[in-house]
Amino acid sequence: MKKQAINNSSAIEGRGHGHGSLLGDIARWTNDCDVLDTKIPGLSFYRYSGPTEPSYGLYEPSICLVAQGAKRVHLEGESFIYDANNYLLASVHLPTTYQVISASPEEPFLGLVLKFDMKELSQLMIDSNLPSTGNKQIERGIATSEVTLPLLSAFERLVKLLDEPESIPILAPMIHREILFRLLTGEQGARLRKIASAGSRSHQVARAIDWLKGNFSQQLRVEDLADMANMSPSSFHSHFRSMTSLSPLQYQKHLRLQEARRLMLAENLDATNAAFRVGYESSSQFSREYGRLFGAPPLRDVSQLRQEAVGALN
Repeated sequence: MKKQAINNSSAIEGRGHGHGSLLGDIARWTNDCDVLDTKIPGLSFYRYSGPTEPSYGLYEPSICLVAQGAKRVHLEGESFIYDANNYLLASVHLPTTYQVISASPEEPFLGLVLKFDMKELSQLMIDSNLPSTGNKQIERGIATSEVTLPLLSAFERLVKLLDEPESIPILAPMIHREILFRLLTGEQGARLRKIASAGSRSHQVARAIDWLKGNFSQQLRVEDLADMANMSPSSFHSHFRSMTSLSPLQYQKHLRLQEARRLMLAENLDATNAAFRVGYESSSQFSREYGRLFGAPPLRDVSQLRQEAVGALN
């Protein structure tokens, strides 16, 4: 399939004007908010009026598209920048650091995220008779690629459905499927097909990551995860790190600490209860590891985040 890459200046100009403009539509829908979970399942919009400080979060399997501005994602020593020219693809759940690096009140960062499910990809591969890529070397679970005109067109049509909500239940799944097809047959198709192909090492590691994401508070034995992936512990450890840049224990630690942070912010738990809730047995160990990841002990970090949130509202 021949790829039609979009020139940066023409991309922004083309999207900034006209009835079907992605930039204009995201700007309109986020006029009164910074984050909007739309009525289309899995589709969210984001708006930032200036560069942001690094934040920690979990990237889900998704495609991230930018209409204006730029964002950087950092994964254990590697950085990925995406903008109006390049989308970001996360094929598994990944704990990352991210920040908006290009935005202003006059030209805010405007972007979207569309989540997807590996089961959808697997079924689409079957329905489209797309070949798997074999059991080759595992690649990183995150990458950037140039936006193509067919992919951009599909996203513009998907976003435009928000103006006719009665059509969303019928048409949104069809366009969502088209977007996945464009990804599977595009530059990152091999990466996705490895993960979606049952029996491949990438698929087996991805299944273990899904289990770990839902059970991170439990005691972790790498041998059990390796059995789940049908690999030896040493092979599993190596492939897990290849995909996530983290060891299984580091990955679990990131999930635990991010969930504890959320519990303290959203549910007003104190540090001790948050630590025990996510699986820590020692509150002092929790505070130590929390400070290493977030740069401050739990109480000070959460207080600062709350002050920043109040400042943003005023």
